[in-house]
Amino acid sequence: MIRRISSPLRVGLVGYGLAGSVFHAPLIASTADLALDTVVTSSEERREQARAAYPGVCFAAAPEELWSRAGELDLIVIASPNKTHVPVATAALEAGLPVVVDKPIAGTAAEARALGALARERGLLLSVFQNRRWDNDFRTVRGLIDGGELGDILRFESRYERWRPQLKGGWRESGSPEEFGGLLYDLGSHVVDQALVLFGPAVRVYAESDVRRPGAQADDDTFIAVTHANGVRSHLYMSATAAQLGPRFRVLGSAAGYVKYGLDPQEAALRDGRRPQSGDPCWGVEPERLRGRIGSGESPLTGGGRPVETLPGDYPAYYTAIAKALRDGTPPPVTAEEAAAALDVLEAARRSAEEGITVELGS
Repeated sequence: MIRRISSPLRVGLVGYGLAGSVFHAPLIASTADLALDTVVTSSEERREQARAAYPGVCFAAAPEELWSRAGELDLIVIASPNKTHVPVATAALEAGLPVVVDKPIAGTAAEARALGALARERGLLLSVFQNRRWDNDFRTVRGLIDGGELGDILRFESRYERWRPQLKGGWRESGSPEEFGGLLYDLGSHVVDQALVLFGPAVRVYAESDVRRPGAQADDDTFIAVTHANGVRSHLYMSATAAQLGPRFRVLGSAAGYVKYGLDPQEAALRDGRRPQSGDPCWGVEPERLRGRIGSGESPLTGGGRPVETLPGDYPAYYTAIAKALRDGTPPPVTAEEAAAALDVLEAARRSAEEGITVELGS
């Protein structure tokens, strides 16, 4: 399918809750070749917020209003609740529009693969917003592994932990199956994707998933053990009930280990209203005191090992790559097939936790 591409590329954003207002809208607006054209929300309060942040933006009450304007738009970004991802993405692709979907792209790997097949059939871009690939700590870990500084990787530990003893409410904490709420699909989409990027396909999955907080309906304390085809074992932790936070990453290799505490600063900056500017040398940069340490036989908590400069976080790189893919036909930064592989692991983890078994993949 041949589409007329405008300059800059005009974007329709479906949803203006947390994902839409904090992540997608600011990053779209900060990308030189993208323009935030229309925000889909029926909430007058959210419209006022968007209008104040992006003067001149248009609004629609429902995604269907965009399909009749398909010739005026170049990209649809779906940042609405999880249960809407598949139907809205399907409708956008059928209307002839390229699509970015917030993670998780779907509730099942089969649905993700079906969307990928539809996009290929229509000759359209389909990508998944896995922004944590551009976290500062993940970029640093990836560089250390690729550079061979840790030797052969034996075990990879990744923690995304929070201390939220009180429920916040909303669909993310819903126990309804159609919502795909809970940490397994929320934070699990990130940590599983990162593990697969680093170490390749999973062959075995074991998981423990609990509902800890009074009144909670969805999992809020989950652990996944992944065995990769190359023999690396990934231990992945997601929790809203961690009164003491563990290291974000602990990577153990045959030559050395790397330990890193603290979270990438980009989400906090976006929540505070900061926006990435082109060439901003401070964007995604953390204080030196938060640098991870590399060494062997020593505890980083007592100053063992040597500090490693953390690479800056770079969320803007995602939408820069999307714009390039639309212009030049280059591969998208994250594919539906990659998202489906992560969903294979998440589905296996859910089954493992429910049945108390280890699940073999691809057998």
